[in-house]
Amino acid sequence: MKITVVGTGYVGLVSGTCFAEMGNKVTCIDIDEKKIENLEKGIIPIYEPGLEPMVLRNVENNTLFFSTKLSENLDQCDIAFIAVGTPMGEDGSADLQYVLKVAEQIGQHMSHPLVVVDKSTVPVGTADKVKATIDAELKKRGVEIEFSVVSNPEFLKEGDAINDFMKPDRVVVGTDDEFAAQKMRKLYSPFFRSSMDRFIAMDVRSAEMTKYVANAMLATKISFMNEIANICELVGADVNKVRIGIGSDSRIGYSFIYPGSGYGGSCFPKDVKALKKMAHQNGYNAQLIEAVEDVNDRQKFVVANKVIERFGEDLKGKTFAIWGLAFKPGTDDMREAPAIYIINELTKRGAKIKAYDPKAVEEAKHFYLKDNTDVAYFESKYETLKDSDAMLLLTEWKEFRAPDFNEIKKELNTPIIFDGRNQYDFETLKDMGFEYYQIGKTN
Repeated sequence: MKITVVGTGYVGLVSGTCFAEMGNKVTCIDIDEKKIENLEKGIIPIYEPGLEPMVLRNVENNTLFFSTKLSENLDQCDIAFIAVGTPMGEDGSADLQYVLKVAEQIGQHMSHPLVVVDKSTVPVGTADKVKATIDAELKKRGVEIEFSVVSNPEFLKEGDAINDFMKPDRVVVGTDDEFAAQKMRKLYSPFFRSSMDRFIAMDVRSAEMTKYVANAMLATKISFMNEIANICELVGADVNKVRIGIGSDSRIGYSFIYPGSGYGGSCFPKDVKALKKMAHQNGYNAQLIEAVEDVNDRQKFVVANKVIERFGEDLKGKTFAIWGLAFKPGTDDMREAPAIYIINELTKRGAKIKAYDPKAVEEAKHFYLKDNTDVAYFESKYETLKDSDAMLLLTEWKEFRAPDFNEIKKELNTPIIFDGRNQYDFETLKDMGFEYYQIGKTN
């Protein structure tokens, strides 16, 4: 098939590249000329394991192309994906201006029957708005061209997006048009080698809702476990043991019940807010969704509060080593990362920060912590420790899982670790002479 993907952000670039990998002819469109120029040179704007070699391979094989001109890439196109950003508006709702702008351009330039797919995460009812926008542009031109608008939400995990796309646990397609459904089924059939049972067709609005509900459910599990962790500390229980006890129940499972510093990233915070806003717009007070958000907002400060409780409100003269800046391992994404909140909370009390992350340092330097002059960045985790008063683990990168604790103890001014991900064994560190603070466990 000939595919056009509008938007070369996380979703658009991964989707377009994976479709090309299956032999389709894919053109990824973006209005950012510099970004397209870099992509044509093989410079990838995001870090995602496995993405760069796949992009380079498909460019070389002439299955993946990049352009700034949507008008020149709709001719003979079978399916056009809209994968532009839907940033959170001031009121918490998803901002659809970029989605509708693309729909407008499609209506202005399409010349033959087309399947238009909403790949961006969009609120319920967006497909209707996209269809109305295209219809309006076709009417201005005085032409009648058949087209369908399909909802095809993405379920990609940052850090494992290629594997998620190439071996999906499900593909959700929302459409009432049988022709469009068959077109989408044909597009995705190479991704299901044995059967199409995981190709789930439904109505458009249910598909749009599915993405928000999936993310809200996962966010709920995280916030629930963090709430339990906070209670465990108060009553003297160990949340690590509680997690094992409840996770063994097959109805609960172990996924997303690890206590920590709260969720971040591009999806969970934005989608929880958007779902809450959708409920309010329809006259419903989504109390559980609001509680999920409230718990997460508080949880981002838990590690900082532990540091302040240990060292006092005045942190002048104190230096802290930070291991991990990204909101999760496997990505350089720092959107809503707990590290931002923790670092700012400590530095506003006078502390100095020595930070290391395998991938997110440039993001921190140039965007998320660019105005914080009390943060210094280092090229290895051990470099951050020298003359630091404690170490804070904030992202569970693999290289942090089994460090040299003797080296840590030797370099720190005082052998203190605040673990925002409960990575290490409490008794082992205690026997080594560390003060070791976890989430959901009293010392």
